Amino acid sequence: MGKISRRAFLLGGAAFAGAAGYHFLSPSPRSYGGALPADPQNEVADTILSDAGELTQVTVKKHETFSGLSSDALRTELSAQLKQAADENHPVMASVARHSMGGQSLPTNGAALSLHGGTIELHPERKTYTVSGGVRWHEVITKLDANGFSPAVMQSNNDFGVASTFSVNAHGWPVPFSGCGSTVRSLEIVLADGQTRRCSPSENSELFNAAMGGYGLFGIITELELDMVPNSRLLPEFIELPSAEYGLRMQEVLAEDPSIQMAYGRMNVDIDRFFEDSLLIVYRPDEDQSNLPAASGSGFISKASRHIFRGQLHSESIKRTRWDIETGIGASLGSGPVTRNSLLNEPVITLDDKDPNRTDILHEYFVEPARFAEFIEACKDVIPSSYQELLNITLRYVRKDTQSVLPFAPTDRIAAVMLFSQEKSKRGEADMARMTRALIERTLAIGGTYYLPYRLHATQDQFERAYPDHQRFIALKQKYDPQMRFTNQLWDTYMSAKEPLNV
Repeated sequence: MGKISRRAFLLGGAAFAGAAGYHFLSPSPRSYGGALPADPQNEVADTILSDAGELTQVTVKKHETFSGLSSDALRTELSAQLKQAADENHPVMASVARHSMGGQSLPTNGAALSLHGGTIELHPERKTYTVSGGVRWHEVITKLDANGFSPAVMQSNNDFGVASTFSVNAHGWPVPFSGCGSTVRSLEIVLADGQTRRCSPSENSELFNAAMGGYGLFGIITELELDMVPNSRLLPEFIELPSAEYGLRMQEVLAEDPSIQMAYGRMNVDIDRFFEDSLLIVYRPDEDQSNLPAASGSGFISKASRHIFRGQLHSESIKRTRWDIETGIGASLGSGPVTRNSLLNEPVITLDDKDPNRTDILHEYFVEPARFAEFIEACKDVIPSSYQELLNITLRYVRKDTQSVLPFAPTDRIAAVMLFSQEKSKRGEADMARMTRALIERTLAIGGTYYLPYRLHATQDQFERAYPDHQRFIALKQKYDPQMRFTNQLWDTYMSAKEPLNV
């Protein structure tokens, strides 16, 4: 059980782990499909938009941006947009940065609405904070950090919208938690008829649970109140172990020490030791919690790490070098604590790929700890035989989700987040689809599931087996949105033609 310094960790691991730990990778500004110019202009007349996958081109009727609005002002604007959509009979979908990879934020021939910025209010007496619909996590960290607090759960990068995180029920490094939705106290959502509904686990709970991981298909979230925790100074411990032991060991370590606040893991991806070796990183509070520094952002070491990270493409020797750095070489570089907020305050742009001929594609699979060794064997069988370049895998621990209608973690799970560099070609796309289906099938065979925000390569049968409550989800969709005002590529691909159950 060796310990590695914080600085060595940044050099060899943190930037990499953060990059593949986020749920909606955006390799570069082009991935936003024009959603984030300095002064966004409304787009009309057959605008073609894409998302972070850069491979899903969708024609929309219009694209409009709403910036810096309070919750009340945003509700007024959205009600007008929905009235217009009803009059013209076209769909609507709202998003913050379109970091999905298969068109989950894009309505075919509809209105794509981008929400940017807004307001943040702290409630220290309740240990919560309230945000409006366009607020991003970096804005939350800045506000909470200045007041000594930190988000209870957020994605492991700071570019994403808070409402978007709830809409995919994303999780992160903080433990012990399920997805972000489990930390949301209440929300306000604008329904298809333009009316606002307040929801929580006890008020309009059916709609609350459907919207959690509901991919924007029930309405547009204009406000959320979420849990916050004290910011703290943390010290890392690095535990090397065989990957076959990782699932049960991570579960055991977290159960034995409730003081652990953050945890994740990594595995070796070079072909000679593919998925044989793993590294578990846990963060405990330092004894000294005085004078916490302001949350830092992406530093020189993180940016320098990009060259090693991108150098892994077609280079097994650099993959081996990177693993050596992460697990040993940096141990002599000094040690030091880091604040919780600094760990969370990393943007995705740090590891920009800058290659017009390739794109970064994420996969994520969820398996029970006791069956994680079987998942590793499945990956060893499937991934090396593909054309795909696996650059990173990050491992998380996700508690059981007892709320959302489409849970990816119906029991406690190990989450495996994989980052592939894919060639933008027919060959690359066909091979990625084949490999994805093979991985999903092997994961389903051991009782696991896959995550829905990525490329829509799963078969209809695989989707239905992974998410057995999909018919209930469809029935709730038709109950709250009978005119199908909110649609996206996920809905169109797997659910639009299905018959619902009665609810």
